[in-house]
Amino acid sequence: MPDTTEKIHEAFKSREPEKTGTGEYDSTKLQNSEKTNISDNKSADLISAMKSTSDKINGRLKSVSGAGLKLKTNIFKQASGETKEEDKIKKKSDLKTVFGMKTKKETEAGKTGVKQKFDLKKFLGFKTDEDEEELFHKITCPLKPEIKPGQIPDSYEILDTYWLNPPEAYAVIVKDEKNNNQYLVFEPKITEKDLLILEETDSQLRSILLYDSKVKKENINLDFDLVGRIAKSLDPKINDERVNVIYYYLRRNFNGYGKLDPLMHDENIEDITCNGPDIPVFIFHRKYSNLPVNIIFETRELNKYVLKIAQKADKQLSLTAPLVDAALPEGARAQITYTDVVSSKGSSFTIRKFKADPMTPVDLIDYGTYDPEILAFIWLCVENRKSAIVVGGTASGKTSMMNAFSLFIPHFAKIVSIEDTREIQMPHKNWLPMKTRESASESGKGNVDMFSLLKTALRQRPEYIIVGEVRGAEAQTLFQAMNTGHTTYSTLHAGGVEQAINRLTTNPINVPVAMFGALDLFIIQQLQYIGGRMVRRCITIDEVIAEKGDIRYNVLYKWNPVEDSFRKIYTDSKIINDISYSHGWTKEETLKQIEIRKKVLEGLLKHGVRRSDEITAVFDEFTKSGKYEFEE
Repeated sequence: MPDTTEKIHEAFKSREPEKTGTGEYDSTKLQNSEKTNISDNKSADLISAMKSTSDKINGRLKSVSGAGLKLKTNIFKQASGETKEEDKIKKKSDLKTVFGMKTKKETEAGKTGVKQKFDLKKFLGFKTDEDEEELFHKITCPLKPEIKPGQIPDSYEILDTYWLNPPEAYAVIVKDEKNNNQYLVFEPKITEKDLLILEETDSQLRSILLYDSKVKKENINLDFDLVGRIAKSLDPKINDERVNVIYYYLRRNFNGYGKLDPLMHDENIEDITCNGPDIPVFIFHRKYSNLPVNIIFETRELNKYVLKIAQKADKQLSLTAPLVDAALPEGARAQITYTDVVSSKGSSFTIRKFKADPMTPVDLIDYGTYDPEILAFIWLCVENRKSAIVVGGTASGKTSMMNAFSLFIPHFAKIVSIEDTREIQMPHKNWLPMKTRESASESGKGNVDMFSLLKTALRQRPEYIIVGEVRGAEAQTLFQAMNTGHTTYSTLHAGGVEQAINRLTTNPINVPVAMFGALDLFIIQQLQYIGGRMVRRCITIDEVIAEKGDIRYNVLYKWNPVEDSFRKIYTDSKIINDISYSHGWTKEETLKQIEIRKKVLEGLLKHGVRRSDEITAVFDEFTKSGKYEFEE
């Protein structure tokens, strides 16, 4: 969903918090009344901000003139606490009501002044109902959660704070008195009385949804009004604020991931690890690296929790099968151990999360992982069908890099990707993603491995083949594909270019040296520490030269750790010479093509073009015309 928060809050300049909550929230709960107050004279500013943001982000708005949307003054009076308690906005709200749009029929009839059929969700870039609810909360919540006095020890330094699931859950990253960073999760406090209502409501809902409904659990969305009716039948005096809290925990536990659900909403988290009971959960944060979290599981609770994760992934976990490697519905990967059969500390799990919007070349430049010139060189290589393998250790960003440079592939080229777990995300339409299947039978009958999928892919006449990772017999088939003219990309676990060659040429992979002539590039990535912070960097870009039974490599670009910058090493390059020959260019003309692409990448970064679909549109336009002009 496009991030309209900042522009919206520019229109909401007169925010005056009210402290009118009657529920027993602790300091971690955002009061309903602490929301933005806006009057009619701000309506035009709000619509202008939304319209401007929508135009800039997705370009979907088509000649919508004189929208004339009028905000309902009483709605925002409710949000600021100016009306009676029972009239306050409920959590599940209808944005069309908020913006004064009653029906599509009225819209089409021109009552809002729109000449064509107006779709508010499309106008704001919504794809799901969750997007609508998220924006509503962003409008009615402060940009940052409020930290109340006494909530964090005075000896702690607050480094960062942001919403995880507004307006209930948020994160605070602190530095304690020992200079150790910690990640603190805050959720609404729930009283003993609320807990009883929560358990009874949960029981009734499960009877309705699981036993009386034929809908699959993953397709069930909890109805706020239904939750409210059940809660008020149990306690007629319960107020809307407490219903909101009960609804939050029901949704968190039923549709979400229980105690870890707030962490699953954090796009800054890459890994979530629990090494056993009575030990803090740890995360890997994109900015702050490894952090302990104020979440701890007890032994029995953890055993139940790992079973729940396995069930979400449709995997069987038991004492006879205590190890599970699974893909969760949202695309994250989970590795689970059950009880102390294989782990002396007891049950454990690691969840690897992936960004909803895939990594792009612009992101890699912004993070300092690559510089524009290196990516411009890779762009030229991809356009000219040069095969590459991304090499690095665990969590060095290999798949993210492959995701990013796959955007350089021509928009309508036929692509087939093969993975154990779906990680590659591409905006291309002519793309067939395939993944392996592990049979539930002990005999293994029905297994579909990467080797089988790769052989199948070769019969589909793909122009580009992307393999998630090579580690066995499929590597030989991958090199066979390279030698038969298919452009291939893959990843490999290794520390550097020499270790990569050793892995590929020895057991169990055993790729013949003669086949390396079809491989063009090794892209080496590593995790590095800079200023006490863990970062990802491209260490070298190496072209492969295989002649007379010998494999050599030529370093093209290299990272300088002292200056944290990249240096061009080569004076002569086999790849540059090949591209020059195929196009009839001189070497200088080929280098100029790299420079042109470098300026396009710099322009994308300068103009804040970050979404993969927008970047692909720029690349597609560049491919057609050989240039791209940015609007200032």
